[in-house]
This record gives sequence, structure tokens and C-alpha cells, in this order.
Amino acid sequence: MALQDQSGAREKKKARKVLTDNDVKRKAVKLVIAHLKRKLPEYDFSGKQEILDWIDGMEELLAKEEFVMLDYIQMRRSLNDIIERTFDEELRFKLRDSWYSMGKALDKKVRQR
Repeated sequence: MALQDQSGAREKKKARKVLTDNDVKRKAVKLVIAHLKRKLPEYDFSGKQEILDWIDGMEELLAKEEFVMLDYIQMRRSLNDIIERTFDEELRFKLRDSWYSMGKALDKKVRQR
């Protein structure tokens, strides 16, 4: 019985989807967006709608089947523009951290074994 369980586990490991660099980048960007959402303050602030619109645009981009790096780079540039127009210094630093993390996420590659 235990032998059958082990062979079934091995088959599941073999059946896993092979991750590409784009899959890893997409997952990393999703994580950055999730963290960014948590960083936003609950109260209304100047530019809140711009940030929420940008997040919605990123989620639409992440939902697409294909991964076009140029689109992600353009979204990162637009986030930088939003950061530059943000008056709240503390929020600007939080957004800047997310901008930096997004750049790191776009540089990710699949681990080689």
C-alpha cells in the first residue's frame, strides 16, 4: 500500500507544469501587486483613484494569457509617473518600494537545478 502511495506521488511530481521565466515573473509581479494593495491607506488621499486604476490595469495585464515584457515595463513607468505626482511622502516611499520590487520581479528567472 505504501509503495503505491509513493509511486502516485512521483507521478504527480512528474505531471507538474514546467515553469518558464515568464511564469516566474508573472507570479512575482502578482505578489508585488498584492503587497501594494495592502500598503495603501484606508483613508482618501490625493491620487488614490489613479493608483487604484493602475492596479486594475495591472490585474487585467496579469490576467492575459500571453506575457509581453514591454507591457509590464510600460506599466512600471506609469507607476513611476504616479509616484512622482503623489504628495504624501510616506505613501510615496511605499510606492517607490513597490516600484523597485516590480523591477526585481521582472528580472526573475526559473531556478536551475
